[in-house]
Amino acid sequence: MTKAEVISEIADKTGIDKADVQATIEAFFKVVKDSMADGNNIYVRGFGSFVNKKRAKKVARNISKNTSIIIDEHFIPSFKPSKTFIQKIKNSKKIKELATA
Repeated sequence: MTKAEVISEIADKTGIDKADVQATIEAFFKVVKDSMADGNNIYVRGFGSFVNKKRAKKVARNISKNTSIIIDEHFIPSFKPSKTFIQKIKNSKKIKELATA
């Protein structure tokens, strides 16, 4: 499902104009990106958490040049679904049908 499809579905279900839904979705994504760039995590009860995960300093290999590369400690954005979200997916009939197909 694309962002445009999500916007259309929300507009259909709520009766809100698509332009307003799009502006709201874009604002949400901007808040998440800006907050995480500032080092804050976002917690949405019943949905999940957007968190910054710390990656330790490590030595990697460039196999084409046969050299070692040092990758400094850094953070990457990550999403951790909530327990209720996970249970909804586990109990989904459509997902179970796809797994058995």
